[in-house]
Amino acid sequence: MRVYVPLTLPGLAEAHQAGELGPAPLRAYAVTPGLREWYVSDDIEELEYAALGRAAAASLRMIAEDAAAPRTRVVVALDVADGAATPAPGEDEAALGRVALADAVRLAVAAAVHVDADDAREDVAAAARALAAADGGDGGARSVVDGAEDHELLWFGVQEIPGLLK
Repeated sequence: MRVYVPLTLPGLAEAHQAGELGPAPLRAYAVTPGLREWYVSDDIEELEYAALGRAAAASLRMIAEDAAAPRTRVVVALDVADGAATPAPGEDEAALGRVALADAVRLAVAAAVHVDADDAREDVAAAARALAAADGGDGGARSVVDGAEDHELLWFGVQEIPGLLK
């Protein structure tokens, strides 16, 4: 099962130094039955892209909570055994695709790291500032958050992490 772990750049640096993503339980996103039903698709690539998007949104929330973190969303993609990921409880939209990993995962086994391009930073910064208002129902703020979501995350191999941290 492919899972997507949301991080910030400082979180990626910590994982790189430790050699693992953790501590457990580790929050991630995956193609869960709830996400499959919500997204209404049988195409696994579309569903995995939706799970990646959910993880990118979670990364944005982590950035909004950490004023010192660079305004760059980070998601690490991992392949884990099917039983290693437990769907999060809850029926609401916020829980769609959210899973918990019971154990820390070695970073070396990650399939990829997805990171914002430099040209996304301004939009991600604006979205982080607007997130609370968007959550409160402000349509203009929601539009700002959606502007960050319009940026595709770039794909990097695990061996490229040191370059991402410079």
